[in-house]
Amino acid sequence: MSPPPSRWSDLDRPPLSATALRAALVRPGGLWTRLDITDTTGSTNADLAEAARTGAAAPGTVLVAEAQTGGRGRLGRSWDAPPRSGLFLSVLLDPEADGVPVERLTWLPLLAGVATATALARAAGVDTALKWPNDLLVRVGGEDRKLGGILAERADGGVVLGIGLNVSLRADELPVPTAGSLALAGAPTADRDPLLRAVLRSLAQWYGQWTAAGGDPAAGSLQSAYAAGCATLGRRVRAELPGGGELSGEAVAVDGDGRLVIATAEGTRHEIAAADIVHLRAT
Repeated sequence: MSPPPSRWSDLDRPPLSATALRAALVRPGGLWTRLDITDTTGSTNADLAEAARTGAAAPGTVLVAEAQTGGRGRLGRSWDAPPRSGLFLSVLLDPEADGVPVERLTWLPLLAGVATATALARAAGVDTALKWPNDLLVRVGGEDRKLGGILAERADGGVVLGIGLNVSLRADELPVPTAGSLALAGAPTADRDPLLRAVLRSLAQWYGQWTAAGGDPAAGSLQSAYAAGCATLGRRVRAELPGGGELSGEAVAVDGDGRLVIATAEGTRHEIAAADIVHLRAT
């Protein structure tokens, strides 16, 4: 049996340092209270949810995986990527304990999108757009490609929020033609350390503003920031609904509950809480 490949087997994809990241991000009074890195796991969301259930993880815990073999997206979809080619992380938060009513928890994945896009614009020098409800897009070859996604799940002790981003994924490593990465989008660096720091700091800042406003997306400037960065708004879309069926029209707003408002050609407006959204080409 051959030995497992070294973490340094690909010098373009060096491993993250838990010690350095803890020193930078885990501080008294800060949001992040613990940071762990695992070499390989099926799903950081599943691992952190189980740790919360058993009392092994408290709010403020960050779990990062160098490789994730069973990452989960919306609607139970799975995906994986080569080791150290992206950022695969989950955080445990307790918004209700921080003063956010349960009916406003729908804004948490949208908040993560705003925080991540803000961080990547600063740290990676790449413009990132948001696709409602939980995807991040970059431009590759003149087309919108999926850079990553966000998944929020209830867990004992709060909410587990997962973020997955393709950082150094090469063209021949793409899982599907519609995927992209920071490297393919022309980012000047694929160093995951500063990117991870930027994402977690931005997430802490936006989360602090949101909880300070009692979860009100308007008062905390979250709703306007999301609308400004959302590539779905102003476009013709097709919403593929969870129970079957679909709805087409123009995406005109994200309302105060985080729902996508679609105006049909017949002049009716529909508030969509959950759906797969397809961006349609202009005709």
